[in-house]
Parts: sequence; C-alpha cells; structure tokens
Amino acid sequence: MTLDLNNINSLCLLRLSAIGDVCHAVAMVQAIQKQYPNLKITWVIGKVEYQLLKHLPDVEFVIFDKSQGWRSYFNLRKALAGQRFDVLLHMQVALRATIASLAISVKVRIGFDRARAKEGQWLVTNQRVEALDSPHVLEGFMGFAKALGVTDLTPRWNIPVPVADTEFAKNMIPDGDKTLVICAAASKAERNWLPERYAAVAEYAISKGFSVILCGGPSELERNLAVEIEKNCTQPIENNVGKTSLTQLLAVLKQATIVLAPDTGPAHMAVTQGTPVIGLYAHSNPGRTGPYLSLANTVSVYDEVITTQYSQPVAWGTRAKGEDLMSMIEVEPVLQAFDRLIISLEES
Repeated sequence: MTLDLNNINSLCLLRLSAIGDVCHAVAMVQAIQKQYPNLKITWVIGKVEYQLLKHLPDVEFVIFDKSQGWRSYFNLRKALAGQRFDVLLHMQVALRATIASLAISVKVRIGFDRARAKEGQWLVTNQRVEALDSPHVLEGFMGFAKALGVTDLTPRWNIPVPVADTEFAKNMIPDGDKTLVICAAASKAERNWLPERYAAVAEYAISKGFSVILCGGPSELERNLAVEIEKNCTQPIENNVGKTSLTQLLAVLKQATIVLAPDTGPAHMAVTQGTPVIGLYAHSNPGRTGPYLSLANTVSVYDEVITTQYSQPVAWGTRAKGEDLMSMIEVEPVLQAFDRLIISLEES
C-alpha cells in the first residue's frame, strides 16, 4: 500500500505505554502537527498515560484499558466503530498492541523496521520506518514522522496542564527558588539507587542553598523508598511522594531547578519541561533511554556492567542483568554532575 503524502487527512497513533515513551511520542506528534496542522489525529493510549496527556491540543484520545482483559479489545473496536484512517503509526512493540491494532480500520499501517518489529508487529503492518543503528527511543519515534515526510524533527513539547496544577506547583516551589526534586523510584526495585546515597545528595544540595523535595507515585515501593531516604537524611526534606496527580507532578518538575532520577517516567517528564535531569543508569543504555536533553548529565555504569557480563559486542538495546547493579553508582560522580549543572545554570 503506497502512502500519498499529499492526501493524508486522518492519522491513528497506537502507543499505549509507558510514561517516558509517551513523552517521547508527544514530540513526534507535535512535529507532525507543525507540518500538517489540519491533520486529524486520534491516539490510542493507556489509561494512566492518558491522565498525563489528556489536555494535549488537537488530539482525540481513545483509552485502551488493559485491566479489562479481553474486553479491552472489544471496547476499543466499539470506540473506533465507523472510523477509517488514512494511516496508522503502530509504535508499540507488545503482543497486546499487535492484537489491538486489528481493531483499527486503516489503509496504511506503518511499524518499526524488521529488527525492532517484534511481538508479531511485522504481521500487522505494511510499511516500515527507516532502520537506525543506535537510536535514542525518541529518535526512533521520530522515524515515524519522517516516514510521513516531516522535515523538522527537532523535538519540542507543549503539554498543557490546568491552571490550578500550575498554581499548586508554584505554591510548592515559588518562582526563583533553588530546588532539587528527587524522583527516586523506578517501576522495578532493582533500578532504584540506594536510599542513603539519595540522602547524601540531598544533604549536599541543601548545603548549596537548595530545598529538596521527594516526588513520585502512590505505590508502596515508592512510599517506602521515600521514607528510607528521609530516615537517612539529617537535614529536613519535603516528602510529597503519592501526593500529586500526573499533571501536578509535571508542573512541579517544571518549577524544579534540577531533577534527580533513575530510569523512570518522571525523568522524561522533566525533559519535556526543559528542566535539567541527572539520570542514574545501570541496567539500560542511557544512549537509548536516557533523559534526551540531559544525556551529558547522566551518571552511568552501564558500559562497565555490559563489559563484565558479555565478552562480545551486544545489541544497542541490551539490558544488563542483576539486582545490585545500581549500587555500583557512587555518590561522588552524582555530586560532580550536580556541581556542573549549578555552574551552567548560573552562566545561562
């Protein structure tokens, strides 16, 4: 099926999860909107991710709630009944996304290149994006915009939040206040740094005139880690873990001076707000999944770990294995990254 770039009126985007990935996808969507301002865009998205992006301009969302099990596919088909799109951007490599795509009536189905089109995605697409050797996830996503003829692939973000959420964030972090926000928890415990080391960085930031706020979701893992950080910190820090909605958290990250986080969604949320991030990486390649505009600030032991675990070169997206890899990240290089950021912020 040939795609006529001069006759695209409707587009469906399939990217269900996760928070960091949908942040990357927003930059791609808005690059497309810049070139095709009249294009009708429908985004099939996960229930949680929708809560972050629901105010995105000129995008119609259809929620895919995986918690409904097999009924989620029937509900998706019902929600899309009577709609036929010119093109589908199939941007999720997961079996549930492959199955969900069958509910979408569309002429042209664009998926990843053959090397990345796993979980049966290649079976339900009829065009592929350009293959890349070592892309960041965001750059891989931009390949979909390029396939539509988009020429300006510079990532930009406009994720609106309600005025009340902005006011909430400014009450927490007034304009001009120097604040380090620590989003300490990733989705898996093995990707979390040690609480005593987070506390050491917090105390250092306080010694430099910063306030420190802990932020994150309401899960037991995140709450427990925040409590442990507080216990290890001799200076007062503010614990707001589990106390913000996603749009409130986005506004807080915008107000922050610096964000410290492992490989987790809020790191990428902070990037969309132009806030510098110190990313902590051991299991995944920061060149692929690091905070895109703050890759120079990343503190990583990934290369060291991969060298010890594999004797031959590995694929770009290979994950390192081990429950204690984050303990290899020492405090000192994180403090050095913090100091470099302070200097660059003072000079800007």
